Amino acid sequence: MTAVQAVALLAVAALGTGVVLVRDPARQALASSVFGLALAVLFLAFQAPDVALSQIVVGAVALPAMILLTIRKVARARSAGETEARR
Repeated sequence: MTAVQAVALLAVAALGTGVVLVRDPARQALASSVFGLALAVLFLAFQAPDVALSQIVVGAVALPAMILLTIRKVARARSAGETEARR
């Protein structure tokens, strides 16, 4: 195992723990995106560039975007529900 691989493994372990410890959903989406980029670097370190490209698209872009859009939709639905309850 090379030094780059060891550092990448440690970074993925630390960032994965960080994603779990974050409680705010919006911040957790951002942490998940950074974690996805770290996984892509890990895959590159282990000479799997095709998996790394897929990880960048899915783990660093698509998943956090879906989480943020869902958070926004739920917040809008809650505010609409509160507005109807006041009537």
